[in-house]
Amino acid sequence: MVREIVIWPDPVLKQIAKPVDRVDDSIRRLLDDMAETMYAAEGVGLAAPQIGVQKRVIVIDTSPRQEGQRLLHLVNPEIVRLEGKTTYTEGCLSIPGEAEDVERAAKVWVRALDYHGKPFELEADDLLAIALQHETDHLNGTLFVDHLSSLKRELIRKRMKRLKADRAAEQRERAASRESAL
Repeated sequence: MVREIVIWPDPVLKQIAKPVDRVDDSIRRLLDDMAETMYAAEGVGLAAPQIGVQKRVIVIDTSPRQEGQRLLHLVNPEIVRLEGKTTYTEGCLSIPGEAEDVERAAKVWVRALDYHGKPFELEADDLLAIALQHETDHLNGTLFVDHLSSLKRELIRKRMKRLKADRAAEQRERAASRESAL
């Protein structure tokens, strides 16, 4: 099921997600919904807080832009090592239409549980390393705009507030036209 993506500066995106006690059917359903939502939005990653769920769960699939990759389900991901530096122009499904250069580690090592609750470790570079850092940041209440200057962040915040207001007005108009059609 495709879920609605929370738009920044919604305060839910600043909360720290809670660890998952056990990977069960409800967590697998969440992972499936998140993957479906990510694909529908044409993203490469999605963290549970972005759909309003405060759990330490992310999905990533960089295969459209990085050869040899596939859909990854990460429960309770933990970055255990960072190496090097790189700059990448990042966007975010919770900040649609915006992209800015962010400095990140060039290579990361991550520990997590998979779709079935089995522990695994992953070494990543290129876009996958960026996505892992970006999505793990979401679990800690950090967005890519938090890595920008306060001026850039404030300009983007104003555009997102305007976008949210426009979307709310469109929803009200659609609801009113449905009522008048009855």
